[in-house]
Amino acid sequence: MPIVSTRIVIAFALLSSMLVACNSDTIFDESKRIPNAAWDYNQPLPFEFEVRDTTKTYQVVLEMTHAGDFGYQNCYVQITTKFPNGEEKKQPVSLELAAQSGIWNGECSGNTCTLEIPLQTKAKFKQPGKHSITVEQFMRVNPLPGIEAIGLKIKQLE
Repeated sequence: MPIVSTRIVIAFALLSSMLVACNSDTIFDESKRIPNAAWDYNQPLPFEFEVRDTTKTYQVVLEMTHAGDFGYQNCYVQITTKFPNGEEKKQPVSLELAAQSGIWNGECSGNTCTLEIPLQTKAKFKQPGKHSITVEQFMRVNPLPGIEAIGLKIKQLE
């Protein structure tokens, strides 16, 4: 049985990862850490991304990382979408972090849980250009302890 050199294995792994990256349907993926895991009202999290193809359909996903001892079943946020023409739309959203039974949704490891929440499953962007989505803490508690990071992913579906 021939022995495969470590260099060949590493080269194959790098080439495979580059091929997967080239075929990726993700057009945007960014995460922002919350300092001291305490999200303040005055800490909006803006995400800016470019849309080039308005004929395609996209999925917009919010990723939230929170402490395993987070004190709430859900988390209210305000989402502001700004379009290239300057128009803005604001919408309060309840992010369901746990089931009625109290079991956390998403994946938990140690004292950290991460959950992907689809915001729009078949989004169409009507205008090409720079868009932004800003996520703001919208709970009655300020600062909100236990929120470690918020991320945004946009994937092309077609």
